[in-house]
Amino acid sequence: MKKTITWVAILVFLVINTGCSTTTTQRNTSQPTLTNPNRGNSSTSNRPPTPSSVHLKLGNPSGAAANKPNNYLMVKPQYALSYNRDKGIPNWASWQLNRSWLGNTDRTNDFRPDSELPDGWYRVRGSEYRRSGYDRGHVVPSGDRTNSEANNSATFLMTNMVPQSPDNNRDYWRELEEYGRDLVEQGNELYIIAGGYGEKGKIGNDKVSVPARLYKIIVVTNPRTGINGINNSTKVIAIDTPNREGNGDWEDFITTVDAIEKKTGYDFLSNIDKSVQSVIESKAYRLKTSNNRSKTTTKQSNKNCSPAYPGVCIPPPPPDLNCGDISYRNFKVLPPDPHNFDGNKDGVACVR
Repeated sequence: MKKTITWVAILVFLVINTGCSTTTTQRNTSQPTLTNPNRGNSSTSNRPPTPSSVHLKLGNPSGAAANKPNNYLMVKPQYALSYNRDKGIPNWASWQLNRSWLGNTDRTNDFRPDSELPDGWYRVRGSEYRRSGYDRGHVVPSGDRTNSEANNSATFLMTNMVPQSPDNNRDYWRELEEYGRDLVEQGNELYIIAGGYGEKGKIGNDKVSVPARLYKIIVVTNPRTGINGINNSTKVIAIDTPNREGNGDWEDFITTVDAIEKKTGYDFLSNIDKSVQSVIESKAYRLKTSNNRSKTTTKQSNKNCSPAYPGVCIPPPPPDLNCGDISYRNFKVLPPDPHNFDGNKDGVACVR
């Protein structure tokens, strides 16, 4: 009897240990394998995974993440951006632009703090730009989100603003924005990254830094293929402008993606094949003919342009025109504004 009990005890012991061993093995082999989406790129190999978003298809230029206060990743339905808590402005914003984003929604003009910033962070208000000498400059333009009131309103969050000189904002920067929308109306899809770098002082009780320069990168793609169709022939527009007063055309500030990367330390277009990157990032954009020059350039050869509207060509009255009679929007106005385009006297006419 004792022998029988002993053998039963031994068998129970073996079964229990064998079961534990099997369970342990299964648990270990079922662990997921963590991968770095930026593996192979030495400059981004330690970056955390980036959330999936149509606005981040070109990549995350600075490795922005939720645990980096001065490189804080915010992904919204309308765009994505890297916010700098200490500077009170975005480092960059990234967004897709195609015909689906464009419509007839009026400009909401509801500048406001961004409630999605973490608790305890200072939230910049629109009033802090008042009497600063700088515009509340959209990084993602209001005109790029006109398919609904909600999408347009999202561009007026102060996390999407930088202090921008009036000439820069209302003249050549606006003209490049309109040129981009013209490309979309021609059937293209754009992926855009824009931001600023450097510093030339602060405004709003030193809560908001003024970038010394502003840049924009536009990758022109086919809507049917998107970024998957990007190749060595893909057109890329890159500009780098001083954030100051002064006339000019956006074409005067054309540069290369490589040059902007050297100035900012960012890795743009990181999701594109490296061999393609090396080609398209090194080429400066060239307009095909002089007929494709921006409105600022073409207006200079027209002698019948009112000086009250620099940057666009609008003849003086008669006849007396209104905004519905012209195609220009968001353009600079100087007194005496003979057509009375600037109803609220803020220096910007026919606001969209």
